[in-house]
Amino acid sequence: MSMTDAQILERIPNLSVLIVGDVCLDRWCRYDPALALASRETGIPRTAVVSAEVTPGAAGTIANNLAAMKCGRVALLSAVGDDGNGMELLRALQQRGISTEYIHKTGLMPTFTYTKLINLETGQEDLPRIDFIAAGGVPHHVEHHIVNTFRAIFDNFNVILISDQAETEQGGLVTAAVRKVVEEAAQTYPDKVIVVDSRVRATEYHGVILKPNLDEAEASSMKLLGRIDFPAMRRKLRAPVLMVTKGAAGVTVYRPDCENHVPTEAVEKPVDICGAGDSFSAGFSLAMSVTGDAIRAAQFGNKVASITIMKPGTGTASPEEILAK
Repeated sequence: MSMTDAQILERIPNLSVLIVGDVCLDRWCRYDPALALASRETGIPRTAVVSAEVTPGAAGTIANNLAAMKCGRVALLSAVGDDGNGMELLRALQQRGISTEYIHKTGLMPTFTYTKLINLETGQEDLPRIDFIAAGGVPHHVEHHIVNTFRAIFDNFNVILISDQAETEQGGLVTAAVRKVVEEAAQTYPDKVIVVDSRVRATEYHGVILKPNLDEAEASSMKLLGRIDFPAMRRKLRAPVLMVTKGAAGVTVYRPDCENHVPTEAVEKPVDICGAGDSFSAGFSLAMSVTGDAIRAAQFGNKVASITIMKPGTGTASPEEILAK
């Protein structure tokens, strides 16, 4: 018999998870349009921010979800700028019980920061974001830190999650060198749960569990094979499991011996689907480590995501909410 949600949740505090990838600071700013006075110097109306909240984003969103489900140890292997945004980000992670001991601080790149401007009157994000990005790429010493630290610590964790979300051609912290050591770990420890979520570079990973969404999977299959053929894509990349997530339609799980569609519960009028893929990844990875069953793990991941999309921003799901669902 499949393990129940309660049985899975009971074992999650015994697990340790390492997340590798870009972590960012999400700053949610509420502005009052009634206070948009023009600048005396330029005549340009100001955006009058009256309150702000910060949360960890990108790989930090996965970490938030893991911590909310009471995972025993959650650690990030990443880098932040030696700046004020970096200090805020590290503090936000530590407040959630997420280990920052493997996060490298550097003065050669800024902390990825996404400033979201929300209209106080409507509650809508209706102005362009203000983003701080590392346009110059990843410094070599940061790449070396990621590679060397990963080699030294990865065997101490039950689950490895790779968050490769940078959509630019040069990518983010998960460079070719980082992908190489991840592949080496997968070959050396084939039973270790290593899950990769990559928006544009799924075809550059071999021997790991892959979790693209439908658009990403189709683009990857066309790039790799010249056609859309997910079973062949899984075989070519030697993925033990390929999961193609489809939002409200659930997820299709491809394994060497079969293909299964795992539906999800219909959710009317979701509040915010931002971060749904990250919450699925967190739930799936924990359940996969506990059960060893990709189908059961996908069901658990779907349930976690169905809870988080009913919350504003990048929400999380607690054990109590999962059991109540």
